[in-house]
Amino acid sequence: MPYRYLDDIATADAAFEAAGMTPEEMFVSAADALLGIMVENTDAVSAERTHHIGLEADSLEMLLYRLLEELVFLKDARRLLLRVAEIHIITGDGVFRLEAEACGEEINPEKHEMIVDVKAITLHRFKIEERGGMWTATVVVDV
Repeated sequence: MPYRYLDDIATADAAFEAAGMTPEEMFVSAADALLGIMVENTDAVSAERTHHIGLEADSLEMLLYRLLEELVFLKDARRLLLRVAEIHIITGDGVFRLEAEACGEEINPEKHEMIVDVKAITLHRFKIEERGGMWTATVVVDV
């Protein structure tokens, strides 16, 4: 899933743009980009545990925001580094629902070279766009 880091958006924070052919692919790319901000080698994160994530929001933007915040929370509260392996987005009655399976493991300083500690996802310049069949999200994180 493609993503790129954006150096010119925020000076004290980190930013990225994630893309995918579907909203689900874009969400997976955004989760990978978030992990890449925190860990030098994302391939070093083994799929030792599976964690189910179920979320709701009133917009696709807030659903992505809540997913990324949940990944930061799980890193802080349970010391888990997770990659989103499978994701389904269901819409209806003005509600967006997400069901995801994330795989990963507990932070191990001997195995995981941590780059920065992401504290939160911000709403600064946060957006999702669909352009020419490609979904993109712009995200700024507080580090």
